[in-house]
Amino acid sequence: MALIPLPLERLLRQLGKLPGLGPRSAQRVALSLLQKPDALAELQRNLADVAAQLAICEQCGNLAFSGPHVPVCEVCANPARHNGVLCVVEGVADLWAMERSGMFGGRYMVLGGVVSALNGVGPEDVRIPQLVRQVSQSRQGHSVGETPVEEVILALGASVDGQTTGQIIADRLLPLGVAVTSLAKGMPVGAAVDYLDEGTLGLALAGRQRVA
Repeated sequence: MALIPLPLERLLRQLGKLPGLGPRSAQRVALSLLQKPDALAELQRNLADVAAQLAICEQCGNLAFSGPHVPVCEVCANPARHNGVLCVVEGVADLWAMERSGMFGGRYMVLGGVVSALNGVGPEDVRIPQLVRQVSQSRQGHSVGETPVEEVILALGASVDGQTTGQIIADRLLPLGVAVTSLAKGMPVGAAVDYLDEGTLGLALAGRQRVA
């Protein structure tokens, strides 16, 4: 007779694949939930709600919970956001970190990763083409009622892949005549954006430097 029932074993395997959780941590989480049926039922309801309402914003790649029929996130749907400045981030966690800083009032483009030759990820595998197309259309007047993008801020990590991705973006945006800047002061080498505190991010955003 197996010590761990098959449904629980499947749950442990799934939990163990989550970032920051190994087999032992997954086991502790699962046992904690199993000993609290109310908490387990609430978690089940929350997961079901998220799965039913989740969409990817068709404009920036952020998570959207406005329903599958109107897949636009709260940032893109906010008319008070400045259309002329676009901040490029690697992932949704980076976007959240920028928002926590309270220093940025423009819009975003979530790449969904960075270019990495080692991992076989090329420029077309992330949202670089969408970024270039969006900037180009705004500057050519194809986006009705929108302010043309005048500046693109590269809020990417200071890793080799992050810097490589930023350079590719700068090169592709160069013919469009848009200013390309990057986070500067307060951005340590090798740092990921979503690990920086609000003050550091604010300094980095305020001290951004022109790339192209």
